[in-house]
Amino acid sequence: MTPVHLAGPRLALREVEPEDTDALLAIYGDPEATRHLSFEPRTRDQVQAITARSIASASATPRTEYCLAITRLGEHQLIGYARLATEPQQAATIGFALHLAEWGKGLGTETVHLLCALGFNVLGLHRIWAARSPLNEASARTLLRAGMTEDGRIRDHVFVHGAWRDSITYSILEQEWSPNGVLGIAADHES
Repeated sequence: MTPVHLAGPRLALREVEPEDTDALLAIYGDPEATRHLSFEPRTRDQVQAITARSIASASATPRTEYCLAITRLGEHQLIGYARLATEPQQAATIGFALHLAEWGKGLGTETVHLLCALGFNVLGLHRIWAARSPLNEASARTLLRAGMTEDGRIRDHVFVHGAWRDSITYSILEQEWSPNGVLGIAADHES
């Protein structure tokens, strides 16, 4: 199987490597960076397990999970982590997290576009969806800016920080998605 590599104007998605553990820990171990995620800050051992699982998922047949490093275009350093998990009926769920130093730069929108390019252009999906914490207004703006539509609320969806939390869901269909000249997608991948 050919590794995934997608490139946009400022970012690229590539396969996760063992050397990414420290950079991923800087995100997943940070209480502020994980404040709105569906889990509490991770330990080094937990992040090493995520790295190992991400690498293993790349060689699974059939591949149903794409756990990818987000990097600046032309650089190798992980600045974020993106995930696309396929589901039956030509669908997938997506999610991502960026290092705090990268927040507020519009990189989340580009990440969603790259994940949509993977899902629609490479994998031939029909529907992609995402969920966010109700308090994460920045994520709401990102998903809407990327062309997704708010679908609704899943009540008591995740148990995090000792309490149940709802999730707000968004989706986009293949016929609704268009890079609109925003992305110059370069994709190296075979299904």
